[in-house]
Amino acid sequence: MEKGVLQARFGDAARGCFVEGHLQNLAQEIFMLMNSFEDRLALLRADYDALIRKPNEAVYPGNGIYVRYRNPIVTAAHIPLEWRYDLNKATNPFLMERMGINAAFNAGAIKLGGRYCLVVRVEGADRKSFFAVAESKNGIDGFEFKGLPILLPQTAEPDTNVYDMRLTQHEDGWIYGLFCSERKDKSAPAGDTSSATAACGIVRTKDLQRWERLPDLVTGSSQQRNVVLHPEFVGGKYLFFTRPQDGFIETGSGGGICAGCSDSMEHPVIKEERLVDEKVYHTIKEVKNGAGAVPIKTKDGWLFIAHGVRNTAAGLRYVVYAFMTSLEDPTKVIYRPSGYLIAPEGEERIGDVSNVVFVNGAIADDDGRLLIYYASSDTRMHVAESSIDRLVDYCKHTPEDSLTSRGQVEQRIRLIEANRALS
Repeated sequence: MEKGVLQARFGDAARGCFVEGHLQNLAQEIFMLMNSFEDRLALLRADYDALIRKPNEAVYPGNGIYVRYRNPIVTAAHIPLEWRYDLNKATNPFLMERMGINAAFNAGAIKLGGRYCLVVRVEGADRKSFFAVAESKNGIDGFEFKGLPILLPQTAEPDTNVYDMRLTQHEDGWIYGLFCSERKDKSAPAGDTSSATAACGIVRTKDLQRWERLPDLVTGSSQQRNVVLHPEFVGGKYLFFTRPQDGFIETGSGGGICAGCSDSMEHPVIKEERLVDEKVYHTIKEVKNGAGAVPIKTKDGWLFIAHGVRNTAAGLRYVVYAFMTSLEDPTKVIYRPSGYLIAPEGEERIGDVSNVVFVNGAIADDDGRLLIYYASSDTRMHVAESSIDRLVDYCKHTPEDSLTSRGQVEQRIRLIEANRALS
């Protein structure tokens, strides 16, 4: 370990060794330091505070659609020490991490009380996920977890696992949280300890502190994932964007993002789902797709930021894409730009489930700034900054996928020729 690093991390103990020239004692000094409860705790707290206070930095020039930020905004290391360690020297003299954290990702997002709030999916070392609220003053750094992890009320059939909450500030006055409730598949044969079912769990709140559990969403589909509640009534009903599927992972006959209405949230039942945005062969959503962030209202239509999945030789690849629907009919697609909006880059490709970006939260500020909160490889959270005007322009003026290589080359040649005509 470098002299400067040692001095920076271990302070006077390492500095003294160098000043006095006692390099042979350095390992022993560090060993003693790391076995001191008080010194270890001081180091842990110093590292945690430095992480929370680390400023983020925009990465320019970007692609003109959005700007990425250099640092992840939430990671497993952002989880408070008291959520992971027993800080009582009498019961944990070695200051071991008693309840480890594996990842922090797939966060719903909402602006509340002037603060940017994420309801993060936190996955413990035990594989169980839970929700926790992290807040920031500016939406791009300084995220800190507040209070306690969310202790979700249960239905008559308890959740085995929960994840990927979408937050909707609905015009009825409630904030609704829709999430995936995973349970063991009771129809699985004996000895099958991995088959599961997915349902849309629903909670509501006014303050992200007190949560009321509502019944799971009932649809004609055997399983549901990636369900999003529209923020406005449509025809006096609650409009849901769903992703029906035959199995826990495989969509099967599920054709893509669908829509359906319910008369109430207290008894959420969708009698009919109709296709809104279909999965398509040889596109970024050939295997499956799903609604992501809650639709954002613009003067030109409803802006959707979703995810699409395709096959590769290395496995499934998840990307983020966008489309827009009509203000008069939020289920009618009016703009469908080709390709992805965000794909994994650099270290974003690496994690528990590699080559994945996933979105289930975005915040539109009153001044038009748009923050897209996306996770990479089921491991960490990031933010991309854009604006409503930019995303609307992107959706309206990016050509739609022609679905053939020749068609896409023709589009590109038209672009090239138009640019050459400018000179």
